[in-house]
Formats: sequence, structure tokens, C-alpha cells
Amino acid sequence: MKVKTILVSQPEPKVENSPYFELQQKHKIKIDFRPFIHVEGVNAKEIRLQKIDLNHYTAIILTSRNAVDHFFRVADEMRYKVPEGLKYFCQSEAVAFYLQKYVVYRKRKIYVGAKDFADLSPLIKKYKDEKFLLPASDQLNADAPVTLNGLKVDWTQAVFYKTVMSDLSDLADVYYDVLAFFSPTGIKSLFKNFPDFKQNETRIAVFGSTTQKEALDYGLRIDILAPTPETPSMTMALEKYISEANKGK
Repeated sequence: MKVKTILVSQPEPKVENSPYFELQQKHKIKIDFRPFIHVEGVNAKEIRLQKIDLNHYTAIILTSRNAVDHFFRVADEMRYKVPEGLKYFCQSEAVAFYLQKYVVYRKRKIYVGAKDFADLSPLIKKYKDEKFLLPASDQLNADAPVTLNGLKVDWTQAVFYKTVMSDLSDLADVYYDVLAFFSPTGIKSLFKNFPDFKQNETRIAVFGSTTQKEALDYGLRIDILAPTPETPSMTMALEKYISEANKGK
């Protein structure tokens, strides 16, 4: 069956040259964006119940822009004056660049990893006597605890924000040819919102092995999978599938 409509379970890209927009124009299809999950901050009271005192830590490990936003939000709620000597360990350049929203970069001690959490290991090991705080979500990737425990450093994980399933009730009577998912929670959100969902002719696109597993656990048929050696991104996987499905359109 031909593909005319796609729902991407993420926010709409803010850049004009997004591959999704190129895909839409090239194949004359309709692509809508709707987050199936969203992030909500944990308030200062809940964080205190986790026995977190920001004054206790000398270094902060930041794995995402969400982590940056919620660390400084909590600091503000707790009336904690962030000391200039605080060390920041950022998982990637993108996270470090985003940190500039809150601090003057050249006046701070900022250490940047390449991409994956494990890439921070040499930097953290160099400062192993610090007291590290990892402000994270309630769905922290297992790589972080494994890496930090392996380094035998003094570190604490705290839940500063949570991943919550969005209300999708307004989509109850809307049909799309393809639904694209990027996380196991996105799949869970689909079935929480629509417990009686039947896939029928709807094509399911998934990104990543954990999303794939969740989809299969819910009995979904996976039609489009990324990343693969041939299609390392979701847009490339969609492009390949649409090009074949819409032949002779």
C-alpha cells in the first residue's frame, strides 16, 4: 500500500532544512509531528526526599539539555547559588554548548566528552576525588551507572525530571499510513491512550533495538526499522520504504 500520511512521535523540527521536510516535498506526502511523551520536572520537595543537598557536590554530570535545564531549575527552586568553582562534565559538545544558556563558558570548569557516556571516563577518572551529582530522568540509560561504578568514584544519581506519556485523545479518529516511534515509552503511550489499538494496514516504523523489542512485545508488526547499515537514520529508512511502496504513484 502507498504511503500518503506519516505521524512522527516527536516534536516538529525547528530547522528549515530538516530531512523530514525534504521527504515531504519529494514524495508529496503529509508528515505530522506529535510527541507521544514529554518531560516534567520533579519539584524541589521531591528532590529533598531523595536526600539531595546540592551543597554536598563539587561536580555535575550532564547527559542532555533536559538535564541542564532541570539542574538549574532545581538550583533556583532551592535557592542554591551555583558556585563558580563547580565542575561540569558534559556528555557531548551539544550539551556543553547548551550549558552557555546558564553560565559564562570561559569562567567555568567544563569538561566535554565525545558522544557516549563512556567517553567521559578519562575526564572523570582524572578528577576522581570530586563528589559527583548526576541529575537525570527516571529512565536513565544503564551505561551511566555501569561506567561510574566501574570508575569507583563518589557519585549520586538523582531524578530531576520524569518522562511522562502525553494525552493523545484528540487523535482517536485520525488515521495515518505510518507511525514512527523512537522509544519504548512512545509505544507504551500509544497503548495507554488507545488500549484497543489494532494495527491492520498501519505501518510501524521504529528506531533502536529497545523500541523494536517493545513494539514486538505489544504484538506490533514492524515494517520500517532503523538504524541499519543501509539506513542509519529514521528519515533514510522512511525514504527507502516510501520509494518502494509508492512506485508508479
